[in-house]
Amino acid sequence: MAELSALIICLSLLLYLLLDGTDLGVGMLFCWFHDDEQRELMTHSILPVWDANETWLVLAAGGLLALFPPVYALLFSQLSVPLFAMLLALLVRAMALEYRAQSSPRLRRWLDRLMAGSSALATFIQGWCAGMIISAQPQTGLPDGLSLVPLLSGAGLIAINSLLACCWIGWRIGDRVQPLAAALSWLWWLLALVIFLADLYLNADLWRQSWQRPPGRIAAGAIVLLWIALPVALWRARPLLQLILTLMLISALFSGVLCGLYPWLVPYQFTLSDSAASPVTQGFVLVGAVIAMPLTLLYHSWSFWVERRAK
Repeated sequence: MAELSALIICLSLLLYLLLDGTDLGVGMLFCWFHDDEQRELMTHSILPVWDANETWLVLAAGGLLALFPPVYALLFSQLSVPLFAMLLALLVRAMALEYRAQSSPRLRRWLDRLMAGSSALATFIQGWCAGMIISAQPQTGLPDGLSLVPLLSGAGLIAINSLLACCWIGWRIGDRVQPLAAALSWLWWLLALVIFLADLYLNADLWRQSWQRPPGRIAAGAIVLLWIALPVALWRARPLLQLILTLMLISALFSGVLCGLYPWLVPYQFTLSDSAASPVTQGFVLVGAVIAMPLTLLYHSWSFWVERRAK
């Protein structure tokens, strides 16, 4: 039951990375697109879905509190300041999105800067926190915040989310943003690849552990194939294919990291069995998850379908 509980939390986190990662990437791209019409189209591409996408972060945090309370206590005590900064950045991003249409041109320019900065800050902190967790050590626990692995993880998430956003707007908006989106896709693909290789070198033990498990081998093979397939899709200018491949790449990377971490939730601190709540609590929360997650997925599917018809 503890493994099923962890799987539910990991699935929520993955869906958040895939969905709200796209929204955060679109916000960061405001630094590169200066035409007001292009920014308006980019904003409208995420307005129908951004708030629902954040539901998965709430489900993951709530699930962690109910299912693995010692891990929740550790992370939210030692990482309280960056997590608060991330939530504040998400709040500022939401304000910039929602008030943009009702603001004057001068205020809109400031809101656009706020959206780009807050999206970049939230993305970096999410990657930085992930780097802090995966690089925990037996004696010292979580590493220093200025260690190379957390910093690279934050920069890598910025790169992969920006690539995801380039593919998204290239598919959703089309010719009006396609030339610049295509050029930026190459830049972010290259940066993401370089950071991944550096992270692979620095976390060799984790990836070696992942390779020793059959699911980890499948994830590693998928990662190699997807890194190769992405530039082919970029060269052929197929935005939808690029988007699908990037989503698959993020999923494969996430799965590979999980295979390397298992059975730890926080390396050398808490395992699944050590930190799990009582079976009664897990059963109650899992029943709720079985009801809530399909309903959330149905709502997402409906939102995307409505947006597709409006394209």
